[in-house]
Amino acid sequence: MSAVVAPIDHIAVAERRGAHNYHPLPVVVASGEGAWVTDVDGRRYLDCLAAYSALNLGHSHPRLIAAAHEQLDRLTLVSRAFHHDRMAGFLAGLADLVGPLVRAEGPGGTGEAMVLPMNTGAEAVESAIKIARKYAHDVRGIEVPEIVVADSNFHGRTTTIVSFSTDPDARDGFGPFTPGFVVVPYGDAEALAEALTERTAAVLLEPIQGEAGVVTPPEGYLARVRELTAERGVLFIADEIQSGLARTGTTLAIEHDGVRPDLVTLGKALGGGVVPVSAVVGSSEVLGVLTPGTHGSTFGGNPLATAVATEVVDMLADGSWQERSRVAGERLHAGLHALVGHGLTAVRGRGLWAGLDVDPAIGPARLVAERLMERGILAKDTHTRTLRLAPPLVITDAEIDWLLEQLRESLAA
Repeated sequence: MSAVVAPIDHIAVAERRGAHNYHPLPVVVASGEGAWVTDVDGRRYLDCLAAYSALNLGHSHPRLIAAAHEQLDRLTLVSRAFHHDRMAGFLAGLADLVGPLVRAEGPGGTGEAMVLPMNTGAEAVESAIKIARKYAHDVRGIEVPEIVVADSNFHGRTTTIVSFSTDPDARDGFGPFTPGFVVVPYGDAEALAEALTERTAAVLLEPIQGEAGVVTPPEGYLARVRELTAERGVLFIADEIQSGLARTGTTLAIEHDGVRPDLVTLGKALGGGVVPVSAVVGSSEVLGVLTPGTHGSTFGGNPLATAVATEVVDMLADGSWQERSRVAGERLHAGLHALVGHGLTAVRGRGLWAGLDVDPAIGPARLVAERLMERGILAKDTHTRTLRLAPPLVITDAEIDWLLEQLRESLAA
């Protein structure tokens, strides 16, 4: 007679045995397909977070799963001590997709698009910081370079990155901090201009601030930043880890402002929600400051990651996903703006990405997220009053309308 195995209380075990660095909603997801996930009890939810934009192409996309399965049977890792047969296609494909959107000729007017593959978004940002400092040192002769950043930024949670965070939850208690960063208000071009000195190596910005509540920049701000940095030979780094790869209706969010940065950091959606993949894209003039031994990663650019990422890049190459995000985003935002004054005080965002400020009279945004969960929709709060929506780009018009209906009822509840 076989023993009866008691069901696992997943949430209780996670609370007891896992570090409490997250405060997840009380749902235990077991499977996912497209824009939907299913929990351990068989209940389905419309995923309107998409793993913070890592799942832009949806859960378990057949092309991505097939690419991963095929590569798993062949080769998963060799380290960068050797070449492998999936790297060239990834580098060329990503350079072709994103290269025209960065200043590929470089500040000095030479070079073409080049790619540095890494693993996580934070690694991509750390890599961009290192590249900017190295370029400032080697090319511009700056001995102690500084990097200008914006307040309310979110670029990751490594020790260096939280050194220039203004979020007390991310920063407090983690010092001593890495020097060399100057913080200015986001959206204030004149404050940024005043912060630029002969020591400034780069300006690092999110074209849309995700963690801050999907905050879009004032009109003309990013163009002015590009103008100021170009005038002074300062690198402009655009962090597109959450905003990039079709999330906002264009390949990069910064395209909305007609601006080409010197470096772009990518992650999340680049791995299709299958494996962690990140990259820094820029000109060979800038990335060329890296030489053997100056930077590296055992897993960066591994065969499994590049096989999946190459498929992601191929899927984005014809622009159809970007167009779907743009059109579906117009439908989503029209419905959301109709709720301003009816439970929402403001709506921000572009494409299939939105930050919703919840009326304080209703309560914190977490309460609305919990009400949505009860109605079969998963979303996430940030900074107490803001609810974030970032559904996979495969969401249908009917699903968008259902989301809006459930949100309306949750706010009214």
